[in-house]
Amino acid sequence: MTTLQMIEAAAGRLQGHIRETPMLTSPFLDELAGRRVLVKPECLQHTGSFKFRGAWSAISALSDAERQRGVIAYSSGNHAQGVAHAAALHGISSVIVMPSDAPRLKIDNTRALGGEVVLYDRSNESREEIGEALATERGLTLIRPYDEPQVIAGQGTTGLEIARQAAAMGVEQADVLVCCGGGGLTSGIALALEGHAPGLRTRPCEPEGFDDVKRSLATGQIQGNTATAGNICDAILTPQPGKLTFPIMHRLCGPGLTITEKEAMHAMALAFLRLKIVLEPGGAASLASALFRKDEIEGDAVIVVASGGNADPEVFGKALKFLT
Repeated sequence: MTTLQMIEAAAGRLQGHIRETPMLTSPFLDELAGRRVLVKPECLQHTGSFKFRGAWSAISALSDAERQRGVIAYSSGNHAQGVAHAAALHGISSVIVMPSDAPRLKIDNTRALGGEVVLYDRSNESREEIGEALATERGLTLIRPYDEPQVIAGQGTTGLEIARQAAAMGVEQADVLVCCGGGGLTSGIALALEGHAPGLRTRPCEPEGFDDVKRSLATGQIQGNTATAGNICDAILTPQPGKLTFPIMHRLCGPGLTITEKEAMHAMALAFLRLKIVLEPGGAASLASALFRKDEIEGDAVIVVASGGNADPEVFGKALKFLT
């Protein structure tokens, strides 16, 4: 299991290799949310999302022999790019299993970053089975997107930064809203905040119809989604919470929040207009929750982790229409 000590150790290995993303504010967003809104833009991280943190953490924790054999990962795009880039920077090979319906930008970027892309049909094939088969066949180390202790530790470094930045801004009590798929970022942040900022409560944010984490937290048992595709928030669509991440979230997280596709798109537009940042739909779920679920949030301040910005131009163009 991932521990606070592992997160702190990962922060040491990541130093000099990641960007410490800032905390952004806007009086316009404060007015819409009815409270102070602090936005941590992980869309500005290397490869456009927080996933680079976990990828570097996991690869840097391997033995030299394991690294030289290469790594493999499965992902709809952001973990794919993070692993491909981190592997290339370590001078090793990477194979990335991606759904054929992933955004073209993410597939192209993964290849450009040095990853060998293997496409699959997410409606009829299992990425886990494909990934594990290729790992065995080629002797590669599998780096799972969220149910991997060192990946969770890397994502948790986001929480260490939030703890420092919130304290510097005078925020000691707040909900921390996190875009949530399998729960790697959410659980990592929750562990970091438990140790360094216990007044900050982590809450997962998901799209309607894919709210497996919210339902799992409410029942205390892992719940699944009936569908694995069909929502614009592709970056955070997973079958169910991870076996490693769920116990952490169940122990430390507040109730989940859900948003609609339109609300995610509207949040993308407002992030561009008011913060001058680009978010993808899945990476905007947290901001959408802060703006459009404000009655479900407590306190005078809310912290938003804007987790990714790898939006296709066509999708981003549609989002900007919400400003007209």
